[in-house]
Amino acid sequence: MTAYYQLLRRDLTKSLPAPQWPADTRLDHYRLELAPAIHAVLRMTQAQGGGHVPNLKTWQQQFITDAEFDPTLCLVASNADGILGVAQCWTSAFIKHLCIHPCAQGQGLGRALLLHSFQVFKQRGEPYVDLKVLESNQRARQLYESAGMVLVLRDVVSED
Repeated sequence: MTAYYQLLRRDLTKSLPAPQWPADTRLDHYRLELAPAIHAVLRMTQAQGGGHVPNLKTWQQQFITDAEFDPTLCLVASNADGILGVAQCWTSAFIKHLCIHPCAQGQGLGRALLLHSFQVFKQRGEPYVDLKVLESNQRARQLYESAGMVLVLRDVVSED
């Protein structure tokens, strides 16, 4: 059976809703001392979204060697229990991963991180932000569409 992804886009030139954060949520971004915990959340949830996160050492190295990886665009939401969500964004105004720890799903954290990502890119002067989602991932698609993202392209998932 052929799998499809959708490329979705959010226009950032219009007004954006403010994120509503769950109680006691702290915002941070990628730092070396947080890398193992951030990476663990990305790896834990990668199967849900169909994305691939390389091993920790390779992933950390990308923040040094790949221009798309900006530590300030790896947005992290945590509370006293640890890291609950990560929005890893690329400098090309692309949300590569939006991952919420299973213990924090269904509490509005994904929406808050998504809306926060929109604000970050708007502050950087970007006119829009994109992401890809598996067409079969109804829960994610519903979140993205409710946040104003629209379909730009539908294509076959490649096997690479």
